Amino acid sequence: MRFDILTIFPDFFQSPFAHGIVAKAIEAHLIDIKIHDLRKWTSDRHRTVDDRPFGGGEGMLLKPQPIFEAVESIQPVHTILLSAQGKKFDQATARRLAGYTEVLLICGRYEGVDERVAEYLAQEELSVGDFVLSGGELAAAMLVDSIARLVPGVLGNQDSTIHESFSEPALLDCPQYTRPADFRGWKVPEVLIGGNHEEIRRWRERAAREKTARNRPDLLQ
Repeated sequence: MRFDILTIFPDFFQSPFAHGIVAKAIEAHLIDIKIHDLRKWTSDRHRTVDDRPFGGGEGMLLKPQPIFEAVESIQPVHTILLSAQGKKFDQATARRLAGYTEVLLICGRYEGVDERVAEYLAQEELSVGDFVLSGGELAAAMLVDSIARLVPGVLGNQDSTIHESFSEPALLDCPQYTRPADFRGWKVPEVLIGGNHEEIRRWRERAAREKTARNRPDLLQ
């Protein structure tokens, strides 16, 4: 799978993709990541990518011209605009996007992006949460990590993507424990060390639902 990222800060991505699962997936040629500097598609000597919004208001907007020309030059299979106004990205969306051979991520900046990019260029507009980032670069890194780990072969055990938070059913993962069984007097639930796999399965289902009700009750509605 290939990820194209369109940004005005290409150096941002040197560190996030140099470690962990994403780095190993790149080395194994399971995924490919191409970073594109938006300023490459500007035509003035100042390499201007932004301008004031019509109607007044604070901040600057990314102009449509360089973004359209960049995407038309790259010709991706699927184009996503990252912005605070987008639909909320979730695990189900990550699974869907992992089915594409190529995804291009447009990183917004400043006060946002000219609306014509969302309306006429991007296939979808996504947000990573109900908060505002200073730019889409961090969001892009999050999407790449979340999607890449769902690409077949990236994880050593693909079943790891099944038994985790937000899988089916859409619950948080159950509490997990490791050695020692007794740490500062806090003991691992006896059922987990008893060896009865059916009891462990039932306990994990019940504990996952309890933790979801406590931390994310909206998932149970």
